[in-house]
Amino acid sequence: MNNNLIELKPLSREHRIWRWKILFATYIGYIGYYLTRKIFTICKKPIADEMGWELGDTAYIWAAFLIAYALGQFLNSYLGRKWGARVILLIGLGVSIICNTLFGIMNSFPLFIVFMFVNGLAQASGWPGCVGAISRWLRRSERGTVMGFWTTNHIVGNIAYKSLGGLLLGMLGWRWAFFGMTVLTLFVWALILLWQRNRPEDVGLEPLVDEKEDYGRAIEASQSDYIPLSEYIRVALNPLIIIMGVAYFSVKFLRYALDSWLPSFLNIHGLPPDQASYFSMIFDITGVIGTIFAGYILDRWFKGNWAGVCLFCGFGTIIGYIAVIYAGANPYAVAFCFGIVGFMLYGPDSLLTGAAAIAVAGEANGVAVTGIVNGIGSIGPVIQELVIGRLMRTPDPNIGIVRSNFLTLIMSVALTVSSAFLAWYLVKVHKKNSNTTA
Repeated sequence: MNNNLIELKPLSREHRIWRWKILFATYIGYIGYYLTRKIFTICKKPIADEMGWELGDTAYIWAAFLIAYALGQFLNSYLGRKWGARVILLIGLGVSIICNTLFGIMNSFPLFIVFMFVNGLAQASGWPGCVGAISRWLRRSERGTVMGFWTTNHIVGNIAYKSLGGLLLGMLGWRWAFFGMTVLTLFVWALILLWQRNRPEDVGLEPLVDEKEDYGRAIEASQSDYIPLSEYIRVALNPLIIIMGVAYFSVKFLRYALDSWLPSFLNIHGLPPDQASYFSMIFDITGVIGTIFAGYILDRWFKGNWAGVCLFCGFGTIIGYIAVIYAGANPYAVAFCFGIVGFMLYGPDSLLTGAAAIAVAGEANGVAVTGIVNGIGSIGPVIQELVIGRLMRTPDPNIGIVRSNFLTLIMSVALTVSSAFLAWYLVKVHKKNSNTTA
């Protein structure tokens, strides 16, 4: 029997309806996570002014979130594999809604730190939960293209919280910015409750994917609904998963470095603060296009070889950073060169914790692999903030920018080298599987 027969079978009307529900609910769901995650970042100064805190001290509050978020990825990867994506999404987003409400009424610095830590643990359920929620609703031959569009949700979420949260902040103040995001996210939580199911069998439909090997399945792992802790640890400690985490560490180091520092760099190069903010969005806009492009070429050109796409994009990221360095201090040239970086970087960003995480150990383990890889990668944002902050402590900020650009160029090389290893390993496994089948 043809192993791809189940993937080539046309979808029934019920399958199509439910799959659209799943994709829409999880897409909006992850945007909801952003509404209750990052609103603090645009409210820091008003909060500090009202409370009489030093603005720099708010970094401890956000650091508590980042540390908890990294730890929570590992926790939620296990709980998601044990309980299912639906459970951790409803619990995680529900806890985050409660925390976001409390932020709007708090006046205590220590309580902000405590509940921001709790919020970080809850927020860590979002990405592995959403990826796990769609893993059994996508067939291998379409996984890249569909997820190329679907994984733009975190970029749209970034834009949503800045625009909606900024509107409420300007009109009603920082407390209502938190309250407003809470109200919106309650509707998102209800949408997940009504429209999200872990797999077609949960609504009485035939499965859309089988459990047989496909290109990219490089780890033999149980596809049972429930696995013991020992099986989870065996998958988590697999060298391939660790290398995927290292590659994603490089991706998140680079992405969060630009999220955090690019507007300031453009401002130092001569753009007014508002224009620096606008031009920094070129990186995000090209990232949307790059994410969709990476998903398309995964299916059409690379035939499911996600590591090959990451390698291709890694080389492109290196070229982008070389262009940034040669652009010098021209803010417009720098902004457009970072557009090249965004186009190339967001591809591996979406694949390593998206299509690749689903493929490497099977659909049933998608939530676990996503959480593990994302957990390792989430250490990157913490380190980049400290390292680049130290590099920028110089009398001439332009020197700090040059040093930061060379550092991020090195990280793009690290991404490419780790992607090369992954590509080599997958080709080796694919040849082995082909010979065994023959």
